[in-house]
Amino acid sequence: MSKTVLITGASRGIGRETALYLAENGYDLVLHCNKNLKKLEDLQKEIEKYGIKTRTLQFDISKRDDCKTKLLDDIEKNGIYYGVVLNAGIAKDNPFPAMEDEDWDSVINTNLNGFYNVLRPLILPMIQNRCGRIVALSSVSGLTGNRGQVNYSASKAGIIGAVKALSREVAKRKITVNCVAPGIIESDMTAELPQEIIKEYVPLGRMGSPKEVASLINYLMSEDAGYITGQVISVNGGMYL
Repeated sequence: MSKTVLITGASRGIGRETALYLAENGYDLVLHCNKNLKKLEDLQKEIEKYGIKTRTLQFDISKRDDCKTKLLDDIEKNGIYYGVVLNAGIAKDNPFPAMEDEDWDSVINTNLNGFYNVLRPLILPMIQNRCGRIVALSSVSGLTGNRGQVNYSASKAGIIGAVKALSREVAKRKITVNCVAPGIIESDMTAELPQEIIKEYVPLGRMGSPKEVASLINYLMSEDAGYITGQVISVNGGMYL
């Protein structure tokens, strides 16, 4: 029987590669975005060529009522999710003395409150189903902190704490909850990063690819990963933490 996985922030980057990776491994998918619906629909068409069932959801994960309405409506119509990949997030970097209130609030509300807003409607059905996989995306910034990212680092560190606590609550129901913490990964935001910076901070001397993160997420979704829970696994080329 096929298993359905929700991926938030699936229209690009790590979310998109995760969708493709999971589709290749036979998972049915619920693809989420906030704004890039055209990109999401293009991805849906690409995935359906594999014979995979997909559907799309569009909502803002920082809006609690919207999350609850859209997600509960979807599982009522289509069934409980086997897995959830909490990938959606934003960054608004600035030195702390220059940080605007809105930059702090929007990052915390999206990245950290989004963890609650998405999972809260889904966790009881998953508990009743007595199985499941949850993978949340943190960051190297959540482990070490990073200059100019006090808001982002706080949100990603908060996700780590939430994952560790939730994993203990749901373990007896055969639900695993883990955290993936990427380092410097190829994206629009890192495209202009100087090579000397990468070589200074990354022992492997290169950026990671979204596919390398997606492959780990795919493993954590699998039955083979059933004894891994409450963990924070870094994908960072050996960056010193």
